[in-house]
Amino acid sequence: MSLDVTRAEPLHDARQRLEHSRTSRLAQLQALDETSQATEDHLLAGQKTAMERVLKEIEEAFARIEDGTYGTCLACGKPLPAERLEILPYTRYCVACQRRSA
Repeated sequence: MSLDVTRAEPLHDARQRLEHSRTSRLAQLQALDETSQATEDHLLAGQKTAMERVLKEIEEAFARIEDGTYGTCLACGKPLPAERLEILPYTRYCVACQRRSA
């Protein structure tokens, strides 16, 4: 198995996880839009803003796949654990750097 094949498989899995995340967030956003038409609720507005932020992070993750930086912490430059990417495929930071930025 060549290096390109072994690198392509995890990236394929990452793309699938990102597609799933994007699809589910878009469905949630659509449901929030339909609900917010019936009522003006600050909680719904906050949820909509959060969904839009996650969708932006997902698009940025796709860009990182394309430019070859996906799976690397943007703060410290260390590889992100596969388990973290499985849970949050669009994450930009390792746990330690995420805690520092919070």
